[in-house]
Amino acid sequence: MNSIWELLETHEKKQKSNTPAVRPTFRGVEGYDVYNPTKAFDYKGKKMICARVEKRDSENSQAVFFEEVKTDVYQAVEGWQRFPLQDPCIAKVCGHYVLGGTEVFPHPENPDWVCWHTVFYYGTDLENMSKLAEGPDGMKDVRLVELADGRIGIFTRPQGAKGGRGKIGFTIVSSFEEVTAQTMQDAPLLPLFGEEEWGGVNEAVLLSDNRIGVLGHIACFEPDEVRHYYPMSFVFDPQSRECTGLQILAERKEFLPGPSKRPDLEDVLFSGGITLMGEDALLYVGVSDCEVQYKTIRNPFLDI
Repeated sequence: MNSIWELLETHEKKQKSNTPAVRPTFRGVEGYDVYNPTKAFDYKGKKMICARVEKRDSENSQAVFFEEVKTDVYQAVEGWQRFPLQDPCIAKVCGHYVLGGTEVFPHPENPDWVCWHTVFYYGTDLENMSKLAEGPDGMKDVRLVELADGRIGIFTRPQGAKGGRGKIGFTIVSSFEEVTAQTMQDAPLLPLFGEEEWGGVNEAVLLSDNRIGVLGHIACFEPDEVRHYYPMSFVFDPQSRECTGLQILAERKEFLPGPSKRPDLEDVLFSGGITLMGEDALLYVGVSDCEVQYKTIRNPFLDI
């Protein structure tokens, strides 16, 4: 198992894409930051993104759907529900759209603290979604993926006694009814990160060979408590539970310069989603907890 610094060194030795990063524009939420997006996806003939929207000095977030009105210009969709979630994700699972994200709420024993869990909504269309499930308290970055046999894979990210700073787990269920907090809590861990590192899954894609292409993030602290977040990927076999090809996909200096929410978040790239296009892919990221950018990279799931 390579450390985050070894993975970064390997990435820096690779031939990188010279395609410049792109910073889309988001309208209809003036005065707010838009970041930590999903990838752009097609819905009823429209190109859409869902992203986290909040004030620069706040963590009070909404997940908002945006529609592209011209190239790389997105307008907040009027009349659609805005969900009280951070870091939204979107997937198509068993004929349903599944929207997930992190819900933050007051700690039940101390109102000066906050707690959080993953919440999922689902529906056959995005305009009408109902709550599917809540994850365990303290668990972010839970993701669902439909497997080749029609069952549902669940990637988890426990912290604390089981997961330390945050490790990835995986389990399989047969139906939406089994997507429960207890199922997520019980998911066995994958051997991916060192004790001082953490990470999670941001999107899971079923590949043509029935394995899963995983887009995630890997992170650590420097001694001065500055956070370092990098987009990463690996290929996961849900039958053997083997993880192969773990790699860092990009680092902050490969994207356009810009502001950060706080000084300790300057070196944060939070994976949003990935669009596969043959040998290439579009990588969507949240940058420094302030904005959305995307960039063309090599398809990370080839030849693995």
